[in-house]
Amino acid sequence: MNLRDVIAISKGEILTPQLSADAEIFSGCCADLMSDVLAYSRPQAVLLTGLINPQVVRTAQVADVRAIVFAHDKQPPPETLAIAVQENIFLIRSPMSMYELSGKLYAAGLRSCDADERA
Repeated sequence: MNLRDVIAISKGEILTPQLSADAEIFSGCCADLMSDVLAYSRPQAVLLTGLINPQVVRTAQVADVRAIVFAHDKQPPPETLAIAVQENIFLIRSPMSMYELSGKLYAAGLRSCDADERA
């Protein structure tokens, strides 16, 4: 799935317009515990979260997450935006809940980060 598809499906607002939205996304994960992101995410994934602090971007960078979608229309602080641009991690804000976001992306064909483990 292309990142532009994620933006459209999530009815997302782009928060980092200076970054390219042409990246391929291979899976998705949904977490508010950054330890879960490190344990269960896969490279080139999209992270769905309600957290907006700078640590979410730092964790995404370590886990090789390509993009973060902030649920419930949450607006991250300027520091979070600046770190995301520096680390080339695309940020999106969506009015949807994490539950709705994950369901819509899954229904559109985006695999779960732990799909291989369930096979």
